[in-house]
Amino acid sequence: MRIGSVLRPVAAGALLATIAPALHAQARRPAVERQIDSILATMTLEEKLGQLNLLSVDRRASPQDLELVRQGRVGGFLNLHGAEAVREAQRVAIEESRLKIPLLLGLDVIHGYRTVFPIPLAEAGTWNPELAEAAARVAAREAAAAGVNWTFAPMVDLARDARWGRIAEGSGEDPYLGSVMAAARVRGFQGPGRDAPIGPDRLLATAKHFAAYGAAEAGRDYNTVDVSERTLREIYLPPFQAAVDAGVGSIMTAFNEIAGVPATGNAWLLKDVLRREWRFRGLVVSDWTSVGELVAHGVAGSRAEAGRLALQAGTDMDMVSRIYVDELAPLVRRGTVPLALVDSAVRRVLRVKFRLGLFRDPYRGVDPERERATLLAPEHRALAREAARQAIVLLKNEGGVLPLPAQGRTIAVIGPLAHDRLEPLGPWHTDGRREDVVTVLEGIRRRAASATVLHAGGAGVLDTATAGFAEAVETARRADVAVLVLGEKHDMSGEAASRAEIGLPGVQQQLLEAVAATGKPVVLLLMNGRPLALPWAAERVPAIVETWFLGTETGNAVADILFGDVSPSGKLPVSFPRAVGQAPIYYNHKNTGRPPSAERFTSKYLDVPVTPLWPFGHGLSYTTFAYSELEVSPARLGPRDTVRIRVRVRNTGSRDGTEVVQLYVRDEVATVTRPVRELKGFRRVPLAAGESAVVEFRLTRADLAFYGLDLRRRVEPGTFRVFVGPSSVEGLEGSFVVTP
Repeated sequence: MRIGSVLRPVAAGALLATIAPALHAQARRPAVERQIDSILATMTLEEKLGQLNLLSVDRRASPQDLELVRQGRVGGFLNLHGAEAVREAQRVAIEESRLKIPLLLGLDVIHGYRTVFPIPLAEAGTWNPELAEAAARVAAREAAAAGVNWTFAPMVDLARDARWGRIAEGSGEDPYLGSVMAAARVRGFQGPGRDAPIGPDRLLATAKHFAAYGAAEAGRDYNTVDVSERTLREIYLPPFQAAVDAGVGSIMTAFNEIAGVPATGNAWLLKDVLRREWRFRGLVVSDWTSVGELVAHGVAGSRAEAGRLALQAGTDMDMVSRIYVDELAPLVRRGTVPLALVDSAVRRVLRVKFRLGLFRDPYRGVDPERERATLLAPEHRALAREAARQAIVLLKNEGGVLPLPAQGRTIAVIGPLAHDRLEPLGPWHTDGRREDVVTVLEGIRRRAASATVLHAGGAGVLDTATAGFAEAVETARRADVAVLVLGEKHDMSGEAASRAEIGLPGVQQQLLEAVAATGKPVVLLLMNGRPLALPWAAERVPAIVETWFLGTETGNAVADILFGDVSPSGKLPVSFPRAVGQAPIYYNHKNTGRPPSAERFTSKYLDVPVTPLWPFGHGLSYTTFAYSELEVSPARLGPRDTVRIRVRVRNTGSRDGTEVVQLYVRDEVATVTRPVRELKGFRRVPLAAGESAVVEFRLTRADLAFYGLDLRRRVEPGTFRVFVGPSSVEGLEGSFVVTP
C-alpha cells in the first residue's frame, strides 16, 4: 500500500498541525545550535567523550598525541603553543580525523605571553581597570599569534592570607576591587559581550578557581576550605559573578572542597549557583587532575566513580586525568551516566569552539610571520613599562631619601635581585625570556648615566652563608646611598609555593641590617609575589618601595620611580602583616563583641599590635594630597534614590601626581554583623602641583545590599557611615540614612 493513498487531505492536515510546532522550533534555533545538533548526531560515544578530554603536552604534540587526535579521542591540549606546532596539530584534527573538529589550545597566559606584565597582584595595585584590560588585550594578541586560543586566566580568587603562594595571581583581599579587575581582564582577553564571537587576536578566558580556593586553611595550597555560605557569597563569589557578567567563556573548578564537597564534584556550586542563578552557558573545565583527585578526597571509590560524580556535578571537561575518555563509556552504555549528560557537556565544548571561530578557520590566521611580528612589539613593551610604573607602591619615605638625584652621586645597588634576569618575570611567565628583561641595575645605570653606580650581590636569595656581606658593606660605604633589591625567587610564589614564614628568605635580613649599619641612607626595593612581614625594616629603613614582580620592563619602570620621572601612585591591594601570626589579616573584618582596646580582655595580641604593618589601600607619593569639603546628599536614601558623595582633593605638594581616591561604607546596625569598612568605589585622579578636583561617587540601595538571615540579598533601613580618603584606615567621614 502506498503511503499517499492513506493520507487523505484531512489526515494530512492533522499530521502537519502536529509536527509544525516542532519544525518551527527547530527553524528558530540559532544556526550554531543547529550545526552542533548535526555534529552530535554523527558522533560515536567514544568521540563524544574524546571532546571532553583535555591533555597536556610540552609545547608540541607528540606522534602519540596526534594519533589520539586522528581517533577523535581528544578535544584539546594545554601547553601547546607556537605557530608551527599549532598548525601541525590543527591540520591533523581537520584533515585526518573523521569528524574534522578543531582543537582547543589552552595555556596559562596569566600576566603576558612573551611581553611579561606585572603579576596580577601588582597590577591590582594600579587600581586601574582600564590598564588591566589593555594588558590582557596585549597578552591575548601575543598568545593568539602563537596559536593559543584559550587562556586559564584571570584567576579571580580572593586571598586574605599571605602564606598562600597563589595570592600573586589574583587581585588581593577585596571583593569589590577583585570584581572590577576580573571584569576588566575578561574584556581584555575576550573582547566585550556575554556571547559575542571571540576574534582571532583574542582568547577564550577562564575565571578560576571556582570557588574559594584562596581561603585554603593555613595558607597551604590545595588544602581544605571551610567557609559559611554567607561568607562565600559576600566575599569569595562576587569576582566570579563579575567575570560571568562580563561574558567569560569558561570556568575552572578549584582543587579544594567547600562544606565537605570537592569543587569539581560540587553540583550545588556548578549547577545551582553557576548555571541556574548566574545563567552561565559556557564551559566548565576541571583543574589539573582534579577529577581523579575526587578519589583522594574520599568521595569516590574509583576513577570511574570520580568521573561520574564530576560529570553529573557539571564539570564538562577533564583536564589530564583521562577519566572521561577512558572510564565513562561502560557507565553510559549501562545507563549509570545518562547519554544526555554527555551530550550537554559536548555541546558546551563545541559551542566555545564555534564562538572562537575555529570551524571557520581552525588556524585563526596563525603563521610564523605573524608570530614574529607580534611578540615583544615596541608598543607592548611600552605598555608593560607603564603598567609596572603604576604598580609600584611607595610604602615609606622618610627624610626625603626619594626621589634620588640622577647625577653627581654615587649609588650602591646591592642584593641578589639587583641584576637578576629571571626572577623579575615572576611566576607563570609563559614564554617570557630572561634575555628580554631589563634588570634593576641596568635601569638605574641607563637613567643615571652621569652618576657613579656600584654593584654588589651580597648573597643569594636563599643563601645561608654571609661570605658576600663584606663586599656589599664596603660598596655601601663608598656610596652616598644604598639601594638594596631583596625579596623572593619567582617560584616562591604561585602554585605549590606556600610559605610558613613570610619574612625575607635566606640571609637577606642580615644583609639588610649589615648595610644599614654603615649609616648610609638605605632604599629597600622589594621584589616579591606576596605581602612580606618586615617589622625591622618598617621601623629602621627610611625608604621602602614595593615593586613586586614587574616583568619585562622591571628596571626601566623602577628607575622611572626612583629618580622621580614618575611619582608613585600604586596602592596596596592587600594588607601587609607585622608578623605571620596575624595571617589571615584583612581590612574588612568584623568588629567582634570585644573590639581591640586598652582593656585586657579584648580581641588583640600580647606581643604585636592588631593592626597591619601597612593597610589595604596604602601608598605614598612624592607629593601630598589634602581632602576637604565632603558632601553626602541626600541625607536620607529612599527606595529609588541615589546618594552622591563628593569630596575635593588637592595636590598640596610641588610635584605632579596621581591620587587613588577610595570610598568605603559601614552599615552601623544590621540583622547580620557587617564589616568595619567595605570598599564601594575608587577613582584615579591625576593632579598637577597645586591643582584640585572634585571627585564624585554615587551609591544606590543595591550597592548597600548584603545577605540577610535568610541568605537573600537585602538592604535594611538604618545609618551608613561613609569614609573617603587615601586608604582603608584614613579619610573624611560622613553619613546618610536608608529609609524603609
